[in-house]
Amino acid sequence: MSDSHSHPPTHDQHLHNDETLHATSGNTKYWIVFVALCLLTMCSFLTYFDWWRTSIPPHVSMAFMMAVSCGKALLVMLFFMHLLWEANWKWVLTVPASMMAVFLACMLIPDIGLRTDYYSQARWLHAPVPHVEADQAVDSAAH
Repeated sequence: MSDSHSHPPTHDQHLHNDETLHATSGNTKYWIVFVALCLLTMCSFLTYFDWWRTSIPPHVSMAFMMAVSCGKALLVMLFFMHLLWEANWKWVLTVPASMMAVFLACMLIPDIGLRTDYYSQARWLHAPVPHVEADQAVDSAAH
């Protein structure tokens, strides 16, 4: 049936096999990631142009830029920080921390967005005046 002398691979053998696979797979994957990062950077650069700002609503543009930034960060973390080849326990550390970071950011959104609703008269008196660019002042005066 089975060889009584055969043993399942130990943790060290499994780790050695993963390191060998990682070390011998070549640099092709890094060049592919480099090209992907260049394409994502080009997508970020396209949002700079006037035709983008006139044809794409600002909230869609912000969501697009956030997705591009997250994609770039994910590629860097997985390939250049070698998280793709780490043991599976990394998820025990990263997933709860990521969920907590998202939770805390979402909990701060109302505080930041609604902070002026409860200003006292003294606070309004000492609040800084927003800086308005000259071309924005002309645009707002025309409307």
